[in-house]
Amino acid sequence: MVGARALQISMGAPPLMATAGASAIDIAIREYEAGLIPMTISRIMYARH
Repeated sequence: MVGARALQISMGAPPLMATAGASAIDIAIREYEAGLIPMTISRIMYARH
């Protein structure tokens, strides 16, 4: 999730917190630790027979 968010930031997405001179990965880590990453992971679970 952090990697996907870092990619978004590096491609121009606005950071969700103040980030003076930090790299995209550092920003993404800080956002993750603060609970600010606006992503949801959903997985489809198939029943095994």
